[in-house]
Amino acid sequence: MDRIVDIATDGRHLSAHRGFLIVSEERAEVGRVPLDDVAAVIVHAHGVTWSTSLVVALAERGAILLLCGSNHAPVAVCLPLDGHHAQNGRMRAQWEAGRPLSKQLWRRLVIAKIRWQAAVLEANGRSAGAFDLLARRVGSGDPENVEAQAARRYWPLLMGDAFRRDREADGANAMLNYGYAILRSMCARAVVAAGLHPSIGVHHANRGNAFALADDLIEPFRPLADALTVRLIAHGVDSVTPEAKRAFAGMIALDLPGENGTTTVAGAATRAAQSLAGCFQSGRAGDLVLPIPPSAIELSGLESLLV
Repeated sequence: MDRIVDIATDGRHLSAHRGFLIVSEERAEVGRVPLDDVAAVIVHAHGVTWSTSLVVALAERGAILLLCGSNHAPVAVCLPLDGHHAQNGRMRAQWEAGRPLSKQLWRRLVIAKIRWQAAVLEANGRSAGAFDLLARRVGSGDPENVEAQAARRYWPLLMGDAFRRDREADGANAMLNYGYAILRSMCARAVVAAGLHPSIGVHHANRGNAFALADDLIEPFRPLADALTVRLIAHGVDSVTPEAKRAFAGMIALDLPGENGTTTVAGAATRAAQSLAGCFQSGRAGDLVLPIPPSAIELSGLESLLV
């Protein structure tokens, strides 16, 4: 299984030795993970050091190094330059994709996100009838910003009327930031592995955003972190504790329904990124394969992450 390695303790040093990621403190080893198992290393502590040989070893395996700010949101990433054997052709097709294709791709991503939000609400006993109508209203490029309209309905239904999504806030908001950081690193890795560049998005286009395409691809997956946050809160976890981090790190291995049977969240992201590369090359948005909204029974698998 692809593993997320989270470093949240100051004073740790990360290095590579004989195929392992070594975590040490004051020159004494405190842990090791096979490098071939690592999908991403996420650094939250600000007193951490690492060796260049480790970063090179991670890049050679397609893994990423992600650095987070104090609010648990990503602020920097180290990505491999050589991600796929057809990288040059795919990146050229990505760069040359016309606005009509990009707008159709964004429409499909928004529809998938809204349908996932509906699935999460229904799994939590909330009425989500309006979300099917909202999904049907999404046009090319989402000119009516139906995504925002869905969000205004979604958050009060899922988290209560008093909740406000604030990326700088503590509590549930910080937990959401952390969950999204896990999913964002997963999508960034999938994008690079597919031979695409994560900074060239189909909708997100901030000039300083190195994750633009990953931020597009993450949208259908976000409600999964929302669902896990709700469950953690129900179990008395209301901040980014070690227990919460373990749960969010395990999220990428959760089973989801797929085109050809069950797949993992990470597998669904890989499939989505690969199909997105195909869309850029074919010019057909309909080739995009996005994760199927899970049933309440499938979402109940999140409970296994809380132990």
